[in-house]
Amino acid sequence: MNQDEAIAGLAQLLGESLTLDETRASASVSIETTTEIHVIHAALKQDDAEAKDISRDDKVGGCDDLDADTAAAAVVPPSPGSDDISDGEVSYTGSSSSSDSDDDLAQAAWSGTPPPLQVYAPLLPAGVTSLFSASNSSLEAIADMVIAGKAKHVIVMAGAGISTDAGIPDFRSPGTGLYDNLQQFNLPHPEAIFSIDYFRRNPKPFYVLAKELYPGQYMPTQSHFFVKLLAQKGLLLRHYTQNIDCLERAAGIDPELIVEAHGSFHTAHCIGRKCRQEYSQAWVKEHIFRDATPRCDSCDSLVKPDITFFGEGLPSRFFELLSEDFAKCDLLIVMGTSLLVQPFASIIDQVGPHVPRLLINRMRVGESKAPGVGFDFDGRYRKTPHRDAFVAGDSDEACALLASHLGWLDELVELRTSHISNQGLDLAK
Repeated sequence: MNQDEAIAGLAQLLGESLTLDETRASASVSIETTTEIHVIHAALKQDDAEAKDISRDDKVGGCDDLDADTAAAAVVPPSPGSDDISDGEVSYTGSSSSSDSDDDLAQAAWSGTPPPLQVYAPLLPAGVTSLFSASNSSLEAIADMVIAGKAKHVIVMAGAGISTDAGIPDFRSPGTGLYDNLQQFNLPHPEAIFSIDYFRRNPKPFYVLAKELYPGQYMPTQSHFFVKLLAQKGLLLRHYTQNIDCLERAAGIDPELIVEAHGSFHTAHCIGRKCRQEYSQAWVKEHIFRDATPRCDSCDSLVKPDITFFGEGLPSRFFELLSEDFAKCDLLIVMGTSLLVQPFASIIDQVGPHVPRLLINRMRVGESKAPGVGFDFDGRYRKTPHRDAFVAGDSDEACALLASHLGWLDELVELRTSHISNQGLDLAK
């Protein structure tokens, strides 16, 4: 395939009838730079698979140890009543403003082979100004802002998509999904396992699932290390995550920089209404891994990891930091999330109207038909400059591409390599 054919293919993928000149800039990213990223990423994924096999010998403890090389992951699933959707029904460049308004859509998008990495290049309406240079792709423009010191307070919002490459099993894939392993419990619906009312009546299904997902079995991904690199550069204001996996902690990110919006396995509490005694991750893990139901030493009520269940409020830390953080933010990066679970989904609108926002995801999400609400990738609303960028594809590859534009790619690879080395893992074995 020659370059013109590749450019035409890119235009088709982006769903636009673009001329060769109009798509040449974004095509140069896809054809040239992305080739290098794909090669590097393929090698890293192979190493990750080998490292995971080694680390499953219980070499590490979990997210109580910030240097632990593995940690399990999950995301609080959607509310009951979701409709299933197959991988074949997912449109990676489609808009989330359609009727597909549940997390099954995102779960399907995160499973299987990701689409080719593409930087979206919209055709902006006449008269619309943009924060991104016309001569560069939006991703390069964002990198230029960081290099020029115009983006010093970065907030990252993340979902299950950044943990996919860790090898964590998903919830719904037929035959391999975690819910398939729980059919013996005759759940009224899959999400009941994360309902506080159902948990009080029958905690066993959750503890079986928790044993499969418990921190200490999975290694942080390149996306986690990119967030760690932002922190090392002094640029990370805060990392807001929907994941309960502790992989951010395992990657060595300072817990003060992390907001676990849906809780995590890091701590646990008695659910007795008058007790609420706190228990450590290690204490709960010891019970779960010998198939014993964790019960409070004081009142004999159930002890549950501090994961936000249906029927529970989000952690107070989420609300305490939200207003101050987003008022300071000068670059918002959203990765691997469906942006369908509230209130997490709506906080993308809490940054200022001139703050650039970057979505890295396998599909377009978070858009709205109302001005000032959600992403506006196509510049449909002209009250403020166009400031929303979209990169379609695997978050690990996109983070590597952004790191390449920033001149950080070697440092990103070294972070992961050093992490493995520090844990005593020998990939040559």
